[in-house]
Amino acid sequence: MPEGDTLARTAAGLRPVLVGREVVAARAAGPGRVPQVGRLVGARIDAVDSVGKHLLVRFDNGLELRTHLRMHGSWHRYRPGEPWRRPAARARLVLEVPGAVAVCFDAPVVELFERRSEPIHPSLSALGPDLLAPSFELSEALLRLRRPERAGRPIAEALVDQRALAGIGNVYKCEVLFIERVSPFAAVEALDDATLERLLSTARRLLRENAERSSGPERVTTGARRRAVGPLWVYGRTGRPCRRCGSRIEAARQGRELPRMTWWCPTCQAEP
Repeated sequence: MPEGDTLARTAAGLRPVLVGREVVAARAAGPGRVPQVGRLVGARIDAVDSVGKHLLVRFDNGLELRTHLRMHGSWHRYRPGEPWRRPAARARLVLEVPGAVAVCFDAPVVELFERRSEPIHPSLSALGPDLLAPSFELSEALLRLRRPERAGRPIAEALVDQRALAGIGNVYKCEVLFIERVSPFAAVEALDDATLERLLSTARRLLRENAERSSGPERVTTGARRRAVGPLWVYGRTGRPCRRCGSRIEAARQGRELPRMTWWCPTCQAEP
C-alpha cells in the first residue's frame, strides 16, 4: 500500500534516470480525463519529488505532473526495449528519456498543470505538513490536529487525514498507535499534547527509516530483522497473538468519510 515512505523511495529511484534529461516521448491513457502529455516532449525534467502520497515531476517548460497511486498504482523504470513487468494496457503514463523509460501503472490520478499554480492547487495546497519533509513543522501539525472539526474524531481517523498531516496511511496509523499504546478509538480532544507529539515523532521516525531502506520487506515497524518475528506489530494480523502481550489482535472498520480497517491490541491499547 503506497504511503509516504513508498512515494519517497519511488522518487529517489526515478531521479537518477529522469532529472536533467529531455523527454523524447510521452503518452497517457486510461479512464477519465487524459492529460495532454505530448506537451512535455522536448522539455527537460528539473525535479522528481514526493509530497505526502503525491509524486510530482517538474519540467523546465513550466509544466508539472502529479500522480496519486491510491491502493494499486506504482511507478516502474526500465531500459529502452526491456520487457515491462505489468501489461501495457495498465500503463497510465509513459515518459521516455535517453536511456530510460518511466511507466506509471494503475494510478487513478494523473494530472498535468502549470507549475506556477501549485500553491493554489486544490489537492496540494490543502495538505498538512509532510512528515518526511526536512522542514516538517511539529507545531503546525499539532495545530491542525487540534482544529475544532477534528476534536471529537477518533485519533485513528485524524492521523490519516492528509489535511492534518501528509504521509500516514493505514499501515502506519495502526502501527504507530500500537507502539505508543493509544486506543484507535480515543478522541483527539482526550489526548494531551505530549501524546500527540509522541505519535507524530514515532510516525516520522518510522517513515524516514523505511524511506531509506534499500532492500527487504516493503516496510518494517518492529525493528526485527529475523523472519520469525515479522515486520509489523498489528497490521493485517486479525486473531493472531499480540507480539507484546499475547492477546488476540482485533480488527474493525473505522471512519465516516472513507472507512478503513483498523487493527489493534485490546490489552495494550485499552480504551480510556
